[in-house]
Amino acid sequence: QVQLVESGGGLVQTGGSLRLSCTASGGTFNNIAMGWFRQAPGKEREFVGSWSRSRPVYGGSVKGRFTIYEDDSKTTLYLQMNSLKPEDTGVYYCAGQPGRLYYSDLVREYDYWGQGTQVTVSS
Repeated sequence: QVQLVESGGGLVQTGGSLRLSCTASGGTFNNIAMGWFRQAPGKEREFVGSWSRSRPVYGGSVKGRFTIYEDDSKTTLYLQMNSLKPEDTGVYYCAGQPGRLYYSDLVREYDYWGQGTQVTVSS
């Protein structure tokens, strides 16, 4: 059983930075495809990026500004967000799919989700 917990959200001004963390119960992120998604009020959940086989893939709206990486113990996955804009505001979720070796940008292809952490970028 996989349980995910996000942390690190908060309020930041336009142009600022924030780092989100995702931890998984029961071990490391080996043999599990991970994703970051976000959801603004009244909008569909949007793909932010993924992490599989120690390689990141980014959605077009954040490419060049966000970075996904893991710590040395492979127990924490990070989302480093730079040059933040008001349109980055939303609830950010980490997601996992055990047994998949490749990335996916589809919500329906992830079985496990954290509770989300709020990110607010003021203009």
